[in-house]
Formats: sequence, structure tokens, C-alpha cells
Amino acid sequence: MLTPPGPEPRSTPAPAPDPRPDPPPDPRSGPRPRPGSGPARIAVVGGGPGGLYAAALLMRQDPAREVTVWERNAPSDTFGFGVVLSDETLGGIRDADPVVYEALRGELVRWDDIDVVHRGHRTTSTGHGFAALGRRRLLEILHARCAELGVRLRFRTEAPPPAVLAADHDLVVAADGVHSRTREAHAAHFRPRVTPHRCRYIWLAVDFPFEAFRFEIAETEYGVMQLHAYPFSSGSSTVIVEMREEVWRAAGFHELDEAESTARCAKVFAEALGGRELRSNASAWTAFRTVANARWSYGNTVLIGDAAHTAHFSIGSGTKLAVEDAVALAAAVDAHTDLDEALAAYEAERRPVVESTQRAAGASLRWFEELAGHVDRPPRRFAFDLLTRSRRVTHANLRLRDPAFTAAVEEDFGCPPGTPPMFTPFRLRGLTLRNRVVVSPMDLYVAEDGVPGDFHLVHLGSRALGGAGLVMTEMVCVSPEGRITPGCTGLWTDEQAAAWTRIADFVHTSAPGTALGVQLGHSGRKGSTRRMWEGIDQPLPEGNWPLVAASPLPYRPGVNQTPAALDRTGLAAVREQFTAAALRAARSGFDLLELHCAHGYLLSGFLSPLTNHRTDAYGGDLTARLRYPLEVFDAVREAWPADRPVTVRISATDWAEGGTTAEDAVEIARAFTAHGADAIDVSTGQVVPEEEPAYGRSYQTPYADRIRNELGVPVIAVGAISSWDDVNSLLLAGRADLCALARPHLYDPHWTLHAAAEQEYAGPAAPWPAPYRAGSRRPPTGRRD
Repeated sequence: MLTPPGPEPRSTPAPAPDPRPDPPPDPRSGPRPRPGSGPARIAVVGGGPGGLYAAALLMRQDPAREVTVWERNAPSDTFGFGVVLSDETLGGIRDADPVVYEALRGELVRWDDIDVVHRGHRTTSTGHGFAALGRRRLLEILHARCAELGVRLRFRTEAPPPAVLAADHDLVVAADGVHSRTREAHAAHFRPRVTPHRCRYIWLAVDFPFEAFRFEIAETEYGVMQLHAYPFSSGSSTVIVEMREEVWRAAGFHELDEAESTARCAKVFAEALGGRELRSNASAWTAFRTVANARWSYGNTVLIGDAAHTAHFSIGSGTKLAVEDAVALAAAVDAHTDLDEALAAYEAERRPVVESTQRAAGASLRWFEELAGHVDRPPRRFAFDLLTRSRRVTHANLRLRDPAFTAAVEEDFGCPPGTPPMFTPFRLRGLTLRNRVVVSPMDLYVAEDGVPGDFHLVHLGSRALGGAGLVMTEMVCVSPEGRITPGCTGLWTDEQAAAWTRIADFVHTSAPGTALGVQLGHSGRKGSTRRMWEGIDQPLPEGNWPLVAASPLPYRPGVNQTPAALDRTGLAAVREQFTAAALRAARSGFDLLELHCAHGYLLSGFLSPLTNHRTDAYGGDLTARLRYPLEVFDAVREAWPADRPVTVRISATDWAEGGTTAEDAVEIARAFTAHGADAIDVSTGQVVPEEEPAYGRSYQTPYADRIRNELGVPVIAVGAISSWDDVNSLLLAGRADLCALARPHLYDPHWTLHAAAEQEYAGPAAPWPAPYRAGSRRPPTGRRD
């Protein structure tokens, strides 16, 4: 029997102290709903932790209910070995049912360290805080709790069809896992998306406890393999072995049975295991699948746990999410007498949490899929990269958890004492940037006839005064026909060049040490449109100009005009326009030039197979599609002063089937670098309107990471980088050399200086302008007593 933490209060006080012990508490005691409220008959499909805990909580709310759990396997059957629960999850369990919490608390194995073993080096980071227990023991605790509360447990029994359950019960809780029959039966309503991934993994165990959560990398003749291991009892550890599908096949694992695979894994990681054997439990090699659903409920049927969503095991959230789903579902049912309202409230509470976790899990999963591209980092940088892979663990919280480890990584990076990574200088050709922050190009659409005015002076000048190492202009167009909108700036006349000279002089005089960069581009098929706030990508109501592109393909058929495909004469003319603009930019005093080959504009249109359908020398395979952008680059590089850097912005993926891939992006970057590009500015998308980007925090940085570390070239990372902590983390992990931010600089022109103040940095990489020094400390916001 499970023992509650203490007796329930008696309904009436005793007239005098009673020396006799209190009677044993009713294990079904707990909050009771209003009479007749909530579902009376509840079916739970699936006897995993999420389903069992949901059943227990729903029964605890109202002992008059009839709650039945159907589980096809025997009570002792379980797959996998240990489960990891966070303190947050345990807190939710404690609040929802102290009885289960007390039972779990006595079983948990706790530890703080993570060991990363890489090329013979073991790097340890501490302060992380883990708790785990055996999956079988967790199920035993939940079985006992359900039995005490009166839940009907039907083992070795297939649940009736979903439609039958829905007709016979007030509520059906589908906790039937990643292969959910319930979800598939109502697929038209739930609209599931199941995404397979590129690694194979197997769950195993070893009969000794690792002292830490251990990641170990094995570089074999077949490719890279990795081990994830952690203790779950005083004498056992979970061991997961994972590798890319092609490595798995090359090593012959696809031809081995369970016992042979287990023995082979033990041999690969013999040193980590101390020569011990691994054991299996109906273990099979599996390719992870990410499950997501457009909706989580249908009528009186609701999905929880893996039936609703999955998160890669590398962030340890599968059981955690299922248990938290159970807590939230029970709370919603208790709070709402109307079932539709209850299920809507459950989903509204849980979906943002789950989607955030899935984004983190997706980042972690992709990091391990691309592990071979990370292994050449030095040991401590590799460990930092691994620890921050999901973007949930960052430089700032690692400094709190393990200041010694983080300080060592900073020293390896080259940070002077007391200097955050973002405030270390960086050199590109003859230009030294005082810090690693870039104000990203942002189109303003307020120029007159291509001439930048006071708005541009204030916009760029204020960001320069704000401390960034490099401030970039918006895309500056090389011809009137190359504008996106009538409000775009240009460099096709001397008047425009003079206006840019005024801005460059202000930046260099008033914000000495700040570099000013110009981004040159041509709109291609995305030109002749309204300003963004008047209707993005919509054609002008009048005064449209003819467009040119790689191929005669409108951006939005039926909306945007069809461009003319550039012929030889047109190609030469546009190339000369870029050259003339580069010469004017040099005379205007810009410190850096960036060639815009991204976002579906003219040069990007030649690179993508979705927008380049040419059959001449400028179309076909990637080498041919690169030919014209490289010709333009060569002309610009020749016109630009030799000591000043040139960068190239690319779209590393089109986010659309048949478009530019990450592999293509590496080759595109390789080609521009071979022609003299000093850095690659790695953006993504905006090439075709039917794109489906995987938005999220720092979501474009993996593409920059791959280019940087596969080619060994400097990169600028962009894409939802929103905090100085993100910048420091990306730099220390070796994923980027510079970080470009747009929206944060719209919100706060002095973002870089404020980042320095918040990190208590007052060195030469972030000097406050003399008139602003009185504001270099954060103003007090209220009483502090």
C-alpha cells in the first residue's frame, strides 16, 4: 500500500485531545467536485505513465467515477529502462497527488554532472540537477495508486475501437503512444503530422550506475556513433546508442538480431562501460518520429503524451510531457463542468509548452544528426556546443551552474578577463570590428528617388551610437528597375552617393570605431511592389515598372507581373550596374560591402532551382546556376578596395520541396569563398511564397554553423537571435563569428550598449558616446528596501 504524507483533516473537531491514533486515511480522499459535475465514465487507452497518472488523478477527483485503463501488455512489460523527471515535473506531481510524489521521492536517483567524452578527453560540467528512476518501478507505483483509488486496470486487453469507447464513455483519454490507434482512427480531425528522422537508436541498459549523465562519441571506420547514458537506480543505467542511418547500415547493424546488436554496441563503447555487457529488453533499432497534431481533442476523445506529441529523447522530455499532460487534463476537467470547455482549456494550456519543448527537442535532434560536422571542435568547445544544442541551456545559465567550466571555455575562445564573448574583436581583411554584434539590414522604404534622407541618417546613426560593431544599410538598389518599392534607396546616381557620404561621415565622426556596411542588391522578380505596410509583395496600384529575372516566373502567379528573362545584353548591363554602385559605395566611405544573393531577389533567383529554369549556360546544375552571381561578385570585388571586406548573403534553404538544400548552401558558400568572399551571411527562405519555414529561436543558425565548420570560413548568423545571451552562446559554441540582429535593434537602438551594461562590461568594445555616459547605468525602477 502507498501511504499518504499525513491524515486528512477530520470534518468535525474532537471535543478533547484523543490519545488514540488517527484512523488510516482513505487513499481515495482528495478534492471532490460538485455533485453531478464532470464525466462519470472515463476510458483511458494505454497504460504508460501518462495514461495511468491521468486515470489516478481523474479518479481521485471523484471516487464515484468509473475509470478504466486498457493496456495490451502485461503489468510487468515495459520498454526502455530509466526515465528522467525534472524538478518542475515533480513539483506538479506533488501538487496534484502527494501520495504518488512521496512514493517517487524515495526511488529517485539524483546527480548534477554531465560528462562529455570526445577524442579521449572527458569534460565535466556540473550544476545541472537530474532525477531519474526505473520505468518499471514508476509503473508499479502508478499501478498501486490506481488500484487504491479504484481504477479498473485491464492488462493484456486491447481497448475496444475508438468509436465504441466514445459512445460508451463520457471521456476517452488516448494515451496509446506514438503509434496511437485512436489518433489514426480520427486522423481526419486530429490531422497528425508524423516526421521521420535520419538517425537510428536502440534502448539498452548496463548493470552499474554512471556517476553522471554521459555523452560519448565514437568515431569508427563506418562513421560517428554516440552514446547517451544515465543512472536510474543504485545499480543500473540506461544506455542509448544512436547513429545516422547510413552509418548504421555501413556497420551492418541492419543485419544483426537483438542479441548481436547489444553485444556489438557493448564492444564499440567498451571503455565507457568498463568492459561490462549491455542488456536489452525487446530492444530494437528505431528511427525517431516527431508527432504533432493540429488538434488534440475530438468530441469526447482527447490525446495525451506521445499520442499527441513527441520530443526527442536527447532532451529527456517524453515521460515528463506525458505526466504533465495528465496533470493539466485532470485540472481542466475539475475546473470546467462542460467537457468541451475542459478539453479546450487543457489544450490551450499545454500546447504552447509542448511546442516550445518540441522546438528545443528538434534543435537537439538535428544537432545529433549533424554530429559529424561538430567533432573537430576542441574538447571544451565541443562540450559547450553539445550542452547548448537545444538553445534552452545558454551561456548565462551555464555560468550560474558551472562558472569554472564556462570560464575555461571563454578563455579558450580568447575572451580577455571580464569580457563577454560578444565583446571580443573580430577581423575581416583590413577591417577590425570592435565587437561581434551586427545591425542587420532592414528595409525602411522611405527614400525619395533612391536618395536616403534624414530618416536614414537618424536610423543608422542611432544604431551606430548604440554600440554595434557593424551597422548595415538596407538593401541598396543598383538601378531604378532593381528597387523593391518606390521607397527603396539606391546607388545609381551621384546624388544618392552624396547622401550616403553624409551618413557615413556622421557614423565615423560621432561613433568612432563603428563600421558601416552597404548591402547591394537588385529586386529581380520581387520588385515594383507597395511599401511593406501598404501590402507586402502586392503590385503598385499604378506606375509599375518592368521586371527582369533569371526566368519568366512571377513571384505570385496572378498577382505579380511576369518578369522578362535576362538575355546576354541584360546580364552584362546589370553586372555593370553592380560595378558602378560598388565604386560609388567605396567613394561614399563604406567600410564593408555585402552582395545580396538571398531572399528571392535577382541573384538569389539564379541560385535556386525553383526560380531558375534556364537552359543556357546560366541554368541547370548548381555550378551553372552559380555562374552569373559569381560573375557579378567578381566584378564587385574588383571594383571594391582591396583592403575592405566583401561578404555575401545567401538563403541556405528555400524551405520548399525541390529548392536549395543545406548541402547546396555549403557548395554555394564554398564557391563565393573561393572567389574572395571574406564571410558568408547565412539567412534562409523568402525565395518562394509557398515556403514552410521552421520558425523558432535562432532557427537559422544551424545553417551558419554547418557552413562555418564544414568549410572553415567566417559566417554571420541571423534569424530570431534576440538576446545577448543567444549571441554569447552562439559564439562560444563555434556556430558563428558574428551575429546580426534586426528586430531587437528596432526595439532598442542602444541594444549593444545595454547588453554591455547588463553584463557589467565597460571595456573598449562598447564605449558610450561622451554625451550619453551619464546613462550608462540602468536607472533605478523602484524602492530596493
